[in-house]
Amino acid sequence: MNVSGCRKTCRLQVGGNSRLQACATALGSSTSEFGRRAWSLPRLVALLALLATNVSAAPALQTRHVLLVMADGVRWQEVFTGAEEQLISKEHGGVTKTNDLRKEFWRATPEARREALMPFFWGTLAKQGQLYGNQHKGSVAHVTNGKNFSYPGYSEILCGFSDPRIDSNAKKPNANVTMPEWLNGKTAFAGRVAAFGNWDVIPYILNRERSRLPIWTGFEKTDAKLSPHLAMLEKLVADHTPTWGTMMTYDTFIHAAALDHLKTKKPRLMYVCYGEPDEWAHLGRYDHYLQATHHFDRFVSELWAAAQADPEMRGRTSLLLVTDHGRGTSNASWKTHGANIPEARFIWIGALGPDTPALGERANVPTVTQNQIAPTAAALLGLDYKAEQPQAGPVLVDALPKAK
Repeated sequence: MNVSGCRKTCRLQVGGNSRLQACATALGSSTSEFGRRAWSLPRLVALLALLATNVSAAPALQTRHVLLVMADGVRWQEVFTGAEEQLISKEHGGVTKTNDLRKEFWRATPEARREALMPFFWGTLAKQGQLYGNQHKGSVAHVTNGKNFSYPGYSEILCGFSDPRIDSNAKKPNANVTMPEWLNGKTAFAGRVAAFGNWDVIPYILNRERSRLPIWTGFEKTDAKLSPHLAMLEKLVADHTPTWGTMMTYDTFIHAAALDHLKTKKPRLMYVCYGEPDEWAHLGRYDHYLQATHHFDRFVSELWAAAQADPEMRGRTSLLLVTDHGRGTSNASWKTHGANIPEARFIWIGALGPDTPALGERANVPTVTQNQIAPTAAALLGLDYKAEQPQAGPVLVDALPKAK
């Protein structure tokens, strides 16, 4: 071992440790001594042992599978405080059976209301994982794209950065390579990445033609010989009376397809997007918005349960949860969102898995942003996305284990 190599090692490993700093100082001041004579072997061994005992080693990750699950347009207000009383009305929320809705989702306290609305979030995620975005407790999460609507939000989530060129929901192929496409291009993950989403623009956001990712929205034409299950679901989609035309279908079909894929294919990364909450809000139906949000919570619970029931995925699966944008806060603006509604930039983020410390509902923490999702998903799989995509946001560091 030469002198310059030893000095370089000490500089790299110091990181604020006083004993290592002393080591580095000693070596740095002894250059001439090294030039005159070699250190004794016992002295060198003792020095290396000191270094070894002080180096902070990152713990080995347990995650081998990541579920990136999204609910379109679910406000942080409902996630953290449950149903909003003034919207359980015909006037502001389009609700005719107010007593039924109150029985289902209204409770005396915000804590009880949110548990009634999203039992998995508050019974499992907030106890075993982490949940960001409760502004009442000093936790803020927001988008960085400034648009506060879907295509920019989906792209920011999937790419890890915002793109000012994306200024509409038009069906234009995304010029940016998404994290799922990037991951699928790596040998260890090729053919083990899939997407299921309830919106006909998702294939464009993921650029299906370029990425060659398997993407299912319910409107594909799958050969029954290749997948009887998907072919059957596509028939059900075609046979039901459409609410939103061919733009989207019902989340239950998306969930059935994703759940089956999870159980049979065991993907390394699976992206699932549920779209009903946003559409019911746009229609001014607060009852259906709450019910769709409640269904979303149950769908996430079933995905998580399926992963934990599988011997290969149990204890090796991480879950990331997010929404693409928030909504307005008034009796009228809750129905919509966009750049003209500044409060629609606020979102929520959740993380759960074997590598994520159980810090629960976060309070008084630094702001987190939507562009952190993609690099965090990659980091959970042991990859440095930002190294290859410098535009990406930083990893959500608290979602990963601390170095020891």
